[in-house]
Amino acid sequence: MPGTSAPGASVRTRQGGGGRTGRTRLQVTVATGVAVAASLAGVGGAMAADTTPAAGSGTKQSAETSRSTGPQQHVEYFTSPDGHPRHTEVPVPAPLNARQRSAIAGDGKVVPLVKNGSVGSKADVVFIGDGYTKSQQDDFLADVRRKWKEVSAVEPYRTYKKQFNVWAVEAHSPQSGVGGDPDYGTSKRTALGSSFWCDDVERLLCVNHEKVEAYASKAADADLVIVLANSTKYGGAGYNDITSPSGYDGIATASSDNPDSTQIIVHETGHSLGKLADEYWYDEYGTYGGEEPWESNISKLKAAQLTAQKKKWYRWIGETSPDGGKVGAYRGGGYYPRGIYRPTDDSIMRTLGNEFNLPGREAMIAGFHRHSSVISATPGTSTKVRRTQSVTVKAGKGIQLRWYVDGRMTDKGRDEASMTPRALGVPADGRAHTISVRGTDPTKAVRDPALRKLLTKKLTWRVAN
Repeated sequence: MPGTSAPGASVRTRQGGGGRTGRTRLQVTVATGVAVAASLAGVGGAMAADTTPAAGSGTKQSAETSRSTGPQQHVEYFTSPDGHPRHTEVPVPAPLNARQRSAIAGDGKVVPLVKNGSVGSKADVVFIGDGYTKSQQDDFLADVRRKWKEVSAVEPYRTYKKQFNVWAVEAHSPQSGVGGDPDYGTSKRTALGSSFWCDDVERLLCVNHEKVEAYASKAADADLVIVLANSTKYGGAGYNDITSPSGYDGIATASSDNPDSTQIIVHETGHSLGKLADEYWYDEYGTYGGEEPWESNISKLKAAQLTAQKKKWYRWIGETSPDGGKVGAYRGGGYYPRGIYRPTDDSIMRTLGNEFNLPGREAMIAGFHRHSSVISATPGTSTKVRRTQSVTVKAGKGIQLRWYVDGRMTDKGRDEASMTPRALGVPADGRAHTISVRGTDPTKAVRDPALRKLLTKKLTWRVAN
């Protein structure tokens, strides 16, 4: 795996009090103890560890003072396992210096845990551990395996788990555990600076995303990044305003040993992979008056208008959804209680512990395929194959396979994963020939024709004379 750190992740920032109107106190308060840790990111130990001051240790700043000192970034947090998420803003950490980057580049290693295909042909999930000492890395790897097992038991991950590779990036922390666990006054020195009580919110588990970027870039082609904090305490966060040079969108943080924190990860992937909007709201936001939202799961249109105009989730209206009830247009979503509608009453994009609704599952499956190929094969398509040489296809469960000779489909090899040109009917006539295989995901969970295009892949080889 590459060991060179990429430049830090960029964030869409807000200076001072800018942003949405009508915020609650939690939406404008800036991180306390952790804010100071972020500004001092990495000046500590040999492994570029953050020193997270204990909350209440004399480092607390007033909201107005800390808000005016620098740019802020939007984060999502979760107050309880079955509650609606909230948002707030926390300070953007300082960029890493050369010494910090060098220390991170030499720290730990990248461990492949699940390999379903080559990098680039699968969606690559990267877990980074925080609050694990050098002697606790086996614990970290065991925690990643368990957490991924929990995530991949949720639909549509369960059906599509063969579309993923999973990597663990070790980060050696000077101390075990994370700040704010078990209580407000707990301070820890960790590789990524993870800490609860961020922004005075107990369950908000913040992290230095500049360091996350440096560690994540050690793994090839990260599509999804999850920071696993060594803790039993419930909590986590979603950094969804981050655009990473490494290619991933957003970071999810979660506790390693709290089973309910898995739902935080799943919800956050709704944003990063599914490009889904939040389906909850704040009463104080009032009525939405902007343009039609770009996200596929919220709209200004009511059910009849969606159907008449053939917009967004109209193909699903009236269907029974796995999160309960019928797909329609339910008032409230995208943080606004009025003027915006969502597909179902209570999906996971509104309340943790619930399922993705039908439009949400469609978006997630499309997202899986954006980051992975329906099929991959050996040898690669740049290699000429002999008439007697086998071409072997890797495909998920249920993928339909159709073979072609010189561009024409043949009935031979139907749904067979391994074929030779000779078995497909390529003659030994000294002329140039090609063979191809097309893989198609026949799922009925994706109805949008534009998204269905992502569910087909065709590979072609030249046959050696």
